[in-house]
Amino acid sequence: MALVILASLLLSASAAQTQGSFNLLSYNVAGLPELLSSGNPAVNTPLISPKLKPYNVIHVQEDFNFHAALYASDTHAFRTPTSGGAAIGSGLNTLSDFPYIDFERTKWNDCNLNEGDCLTPKGFTFMRVRVADGVWVDFYNLHTDAGSEAGDITARASNFAQVSSYIQKWSPGMPVVVMGDTNSRYTRAGDSESLHTILNMNGLSDAWVTNVRGGSFPASGAAALVCDFPFAAGTTQAQMVACEVVDKVLTRSSPAITFQKTTFTNENNAFVNSTGAPLSDHYPVSSVITWSLSSSIRLADPVGGPHGSPFNDIPAVLSGNAVPQTTTITLRGGNRLDAISYAVKYPNGTTSTVTHGGTGGMPSTLTLNSGERVTQVQACSGKFNDSTRVFFLSLLTDQGRTLQAGKTTSDCSTAMVPTDAGAGGAQWGLAAFWGRQGDEIDRVGAIWGVAS
Repeated sequence: MALVILASLLLSASAAQTQGSFNLLSYNVAGLPELLSSGNPAVNTPLISPKLKPYNVIHVQEDFNFHAALYASDTHAFRTPTSGGAAIGSGLNTLSDFPYIDFERTKWNDCNLNEGDCLTPKGFTFMRVRVADGVWVDFYNLHTDAGSEAGDITARASNFAQVSSYIQKWSPGMPVVVMGDTNSRYTRAGDSESLHTILNMNGLSDAWVTNVRGGSFPASGAAALVCDFPFAAGTTQAQMVACEVVDKVLTRSSPAITFQKTTFTNENNAFVNSTGAPLSDHYPVSSVITWSLSSSIRLADPVGGPHGSPFNDIPAVLSGNAVPQTTTITLRGGNRLDAISYAVKYPNGTTSTVTHGGTGGMPSTLTLNSGERVTQVQACSGKFNDSTRVFFLSLLTDQGRTLQAGKTTSDCSTAMVPTDAGAGGAQWGLAAFWGRQGDEIDRVGAIWGVAS
């Protein structure tokens, strides 16, 4: 379904919008069965549902036995299907105004029995969200092990390490948003180290620390900055965010997309009942992210399916925003696209060659002339052995020359270079690729660049 939606959104050329913003919400909705919940989900969940409308992307945790009520009055176009009630599902779901691909649920490897964490498959989810043309963002929703005993802290450290490993495999070169119920505080020894580790290993920033505390982290072992629950009437927003909640918003930019600014808000006042009482035992937290597209690196929409291993050439080829000249491109294909290989030359004279896919098919090579650029990429997808793969790829240069491999299908899309001015007034061209690969090419998208 998500791939069908994505295919309908592919454009012939990049739109002019190069900056914008989107808003996020993370909310533990306390949707456990009534006897286990510390809230009143049968009454409160229907009240939460219509209040979700103002937010573009919402991560919820503990969305277990009242899932239908949570979705009943919601109007977001893209929503993840439930994985089941307590003891069956993870309780993690996402509601989004934007389409997404590659949605995955991952169960924690470790849990501690004392809080019932092992009684349901808690973990984290991953999805790649198309916020706007050229703006792809990797979103992670998590709910770590609960409790404050030594076993809980150890399990949470494992949980964070598991997410880090996933980010390092799936999200190189991509902007990232991690939201959810971390059950962690910077003031708690052990948890503090785990939080700092996931931030440092993945280049993430905590929106609360950045915006409320001016970048100053609470000290490990210091007194906990516990929030009143509920807040007294008249509590200001400044007072609400001065305390630390376990619900976090962690972000990072990428070479193609810069998060210019983030905010952090405690949304308590938006999620109360008629008497002013909170609708969950957690406070909802939100963030507005203002983004801008790079004037030298840009992602085109990919074509293909959710199979194979991910690749993104930005870290290896375009690190430091240094965009090299593409010198040769080789495509291998027969009935489908088997492989892509290309060579680049950097301003300092060094060269590099990148290859994706397998060894099958017949090779075809295009050696680019001085100043010649690939300005159009056409890709077609189809089914092979019940897997969606790239069947055809065709590249067109600004000098009218083409390179192609594979066979066309009825499902094809064409991407063209961005129409806005590149850095320094230079022209856009094909600089690299991103997608998925195995013994063939499962998914492929162009990465446009302005050569240095």
